[in-house]
Amino acid sequence: MSLHRPVAVFDAGIGSYAIVAEIHKAFPKQDILYFADRASFPYGGKEREQLLAIMRRTISFLGRYEPAAIVIASNAPSIMVLDELQRDPGPKLFGVHPPLGAALSQTRSGRVGIMGVKSLIESPMLVRFVATHATNPDQVALINASPMVELVENGSFLFDPAGTQRLVSTFMEEVRDRHPDTDVLTLSSTHLPWLASFFAAACPDCAFIDPAQDIVAALTPEQGGSGRIMGLVTESEHYGIAAFKAMLDRLGIDIPLQAVTVT
Repeated sequence: MSLHRPVAVFDAGIGSYAIVAEIHKAFPKQDILYFADRASFPYGGKEREQLLAIMRRTISFLGRYEPAAIVIASNAPSIMVLDELQRDPGPKLFGVHPPLGAALSQTRSGRVGIMGVKSLIESPMLVRFVATHATNPDQVALINASPMVELVENGSFLFDPAGTQRLVSTFMEEVRDRHPDTDVLTLSSTHLPWLASFFAAACPDCAFIDPAQDIVAALTPEQGGSGRIMGLVTESEHYGIAAFKAMLDRLGIDIPLQAVTVT
């Protein structure tokens, strides 16, 4: 498939398709290159130098498709390495960040939470981000939601919704025990918005915020496209393209997919 100056969107799996869908809805003529790097799942389990190497290799690979812009649709590398990557030559880079301002504007209790993968939650860069964006950083809980991310990438949220709800409900019970006054949480992994309905059922008195709209607002569409979406997928022993396609089929997403190797 030929794409004209696509916006390339990538993450370590299916999580980033939610952002692809938002871009396509906002700019229906914009061509999009969707890259699911399942061979590198999870980004959230990587150290900073590992992430930097993966990001640079991936950005170089996507550059072959002459993208107008590249969206790193993952909070961990966006917080941990995006500033450094933006100093490299190449297409314009965008990232995704916790919508902390929106959370603070909605809270009634004054206490909010950022849910993300382990490496993001434990990173000093996130601590600095919170210190910059919150008047009272001690009222922002940092919550490791890595087990929830796995429920999305392995397809449990689609093929075992009852089991997924039990696990999400148990997780949220533990969160509320540790942070009883927290009433707004950010879904700060692109996998987590797929679980929004499960979170809402588990904790109906909390609000959960998806940052996808922030990315769409930052983009400028390219002229000359026809709204095509092409999917590229890397595979690993545990995460193959057949299982990935089954998840897309279950979601009603019909796009061409090609297995690739990034070197």
